[in-house]
Amino acid sequence: MTGTVHDFAIVGAGMAGASIAAELAAHARVCVLEAEDAPGYHSTGRSAAFWEECYGGPGVVPLTLPSGRFLRERGFLNGRGALYVGRGEDRATMDAFMRSFEGTGVTIERLGREGLEARVPHMRADWVDAIWEPACADIDVAGLHQHYLKKLRAAGVDLACRARVANLTREDGIWRIGCEDGREFLAANLVNAAGAWADTVAHMAGAQRLGIDPKRRTVAQLRVSPAAPDDLPLTLDINGGFYFKSDNGRLWLSPHDEVPSEPCDAAPEEMDVALAIDRFEKVTEWRIEAVEHRWAGLRSFAPDRLPVYGPDPLVPGFLWFAGQGGFGIQTAPAAARLGAQIMLGLKADAMTADIDASAYSPERFHAGEKARTG
Repeated sequence: MTGTVHDFAIVGAGMAGASIAAELAAHARVCVLEAEDAPGYHSTGRSAAFWEECYGGPGVVPLTLPSGRFLRERGFLNGRGALYVGRGEDRATMDAFMRSFEGTGVTIERLGREGLEARVPHMRADWVDAIWEPACADIDVAGLHQHYLKKLRAAGVDLACRARVANLTREDGIWRIGCEDGREFLAANLVNAAGAWADTVAHMAGAQRLGIDPKRRTVAQLRVSPAAPDDLPLTLDINGGFYFKSDNGRLWLSPHDEVPSEPCDAAPEEMDVALAIDRFEKVTEWRIEAVEHRWAGLRSFAPDRLPVYGPDPLVPGFLWFAGQGGFGIQTAPAAARLGAQIMLGLKADAMTADIDASAYSPERFHAGEKARTG
């Protein structure tokens, strides 16, 4: 076996792959293999671009909060605020939401109709209950992605685009990674940061699929009358039926859909856009003048909807960094730091000290199974 042997080869150069590569590169020789013409083409480039403390649920909060400090200190966040809204019949759901985040460190406050109206104009009268989250902010997704790409390049990481993995074999402790265009890469460890393709890559490597399922999420940009105020908070249905936020006088609207999908270049369906508009019109009195733009992306979830970080217990040298749902960008700093510490055997630092890494280990899907050797 000849050629440069990297310590880690990372499949995928979206936010997940770029961030974990940047963290590993300070300690190891790393290459990153990106299937597309440029990094960030899929989920990273189609994000709704917000950092929201409660997003992903209480199990994700330990990753979100330290990531927020990192993002805020480096100027990647721009304050907005978030408002979960409900009707009178949703009171029990609102109560349960508040209880679920007790003791997690998030800052949320219960509001009534008056507080709702003060923050979101034109809401229909039956929307009377709200939960205010002041810390929610927009993320400069492109800036954060470029931060990690610049960092990994400065550290000497080999970034190969149009390097779609075609086959994976392991011999004498080394992965031989063959690409569709004939290029080949060698590495002691293979990091699966392939997003919607995570289970596909795992299968190619001889690992068990974990059930990381891609789900399509649709967003439409609307021109509305009157124009959406710049200080409009991210507004989310407590039952998960929609969210919207303003952008330069327009509204970004999603039906908060999770449509099962094969890994692909996701495209919006007219039915999903129509569903979003129908729900929006039942919530607000804004008049929609035009749908100016629409797009879709894939968010990939493990069965328990928590991310998967660390070594596969059955396949030596195969490491997971996947299943990050819709919260992968807002948790990227802490997730990448934690992932690198796990993969390199390093101790926790100030960013990761309060994170229980075992909660995200792939071992939770392999209870009772013994690791293979070879």
